[in-house]
Amino acid sequence: MVKAAIIGYGGIGKWHHQGIREAVPGLEVIGAYDVREEALAESKANGLKAYGSAQELFDDPAVQLVIITTPNDSHKEYIIRGLKAGKHVLCEKPVVLSSADLREAIEVSKDAPGVFTIHQNRRWDKDFQIVKSLIHDGKIGKPYFIESRVHGSSVFLHGWRGHKINGGGMLYDWGVHLIDQALQLLPEKVTSVTAQLFSVHAQEVDDNFKLLLGFESGVSVLIEVATNCFIPAPRWHVSGEVGTVVIQDWRCDGRIVKLAEDQEFTWEPDIIYTPAGPTRTMAPRPPETMVEYPLPELKDAHGNVYHQWSSVDIFYHNLLDAIAGKAELYVKPEEALRVMDIIELAFQSSREGRGLACSI
Repeated sequence: MVKAAIIGYGGIGKWHHQGIREAVPGLEVIGAYDVREEALAESKANGLKAYGSAQELFDDPAVQLVIITTPNDSHKEYIIRGLKAGKHVLCEKPVVLSSADLREAIEVSKDAPGVFTIHQNRRWDKDFQIVKSLIHDGKIGKPYFIESRVHGSSVFLHGWRGHKINGGGMLYDWGVHLIDQALQLLPEKVTSVTAQLFSVHAQEVDDNFKLLLGFESGVSVLIEVATNCFIPAPRWHVSGEVGTVVIQDWRCDGRIVKLAEDQEFTWEPDIIYTPAGPTRTMAPRPPETMVEYPLPELKDAHGNVYHQWSSVDIFYHNLLDAIAGKAELYVKPEEALRVMDIIELAFQSSREGRGLACSI
């Protein structure tokens, strides 16, 4: 049994605690530290030891794994202190706020006995796993344009997310996840980054953004996050050479439409007359030349139907195996470094109002 303690017993910290209790029998959370007295009181009420300081937690020989779920600006300090204290360290995303800080943490980890990883849990979202499987299986042919969107209508950012000093904003919050997913879909270099960041209602940080990534094979990925969108676009829209995939939402409502196997790409369309005028190029393809499929029913790494704690189950069991020396980490710090390099270019692209060439 590996024993863990949480630094930052807020919403995400409590989510980790509950998920571990529900889905990870080989791991036990024994304590927590938080700068807020009310959070410490809540950790006590939930059966945990409430540490009086982070140092007290780091000094406790019973703690083998430190889970960091504090606001983003404090991550670097706790990561380095935890590694130097000989602990295994799991940090919430974004792991730090600059690539320089992450390189420093990685250098410390090389000389530390503990394992260091980042909680990129949305690699196991069912919608993402469906898209990944369809691209891997060539179901719609080679993809050339992938659209990944998270649209909400909460309008205002809550808590530290609205403050620049804490590393708030949507690029650091949701952008980290969606960029990481894009890099998992396409195992090749990113060659261009073009971004527009908006502060529609937020005073200090971005609350909406659009990011276009160009990959070396020619595939483009459009990533969008919005907090004041009242008619959300599909979560995924993937264009391939012989078909299209749409996933509407996290419930995974969607479909696959592709060219029928006995059909050719071209046909001789008639001119159609629309309210906007005549067109031949955009005339609808005859229904008999296409075939529609439902989205596949995927199971998790254990062969089970996806459930509420699937990502916790998969992520933490891999971490326990890595701690035991039986497996490589699913989420390596060097992968997070690529994400951070792209985020920094996105900020630069938006400031300068131009796309940036790169090789990441």
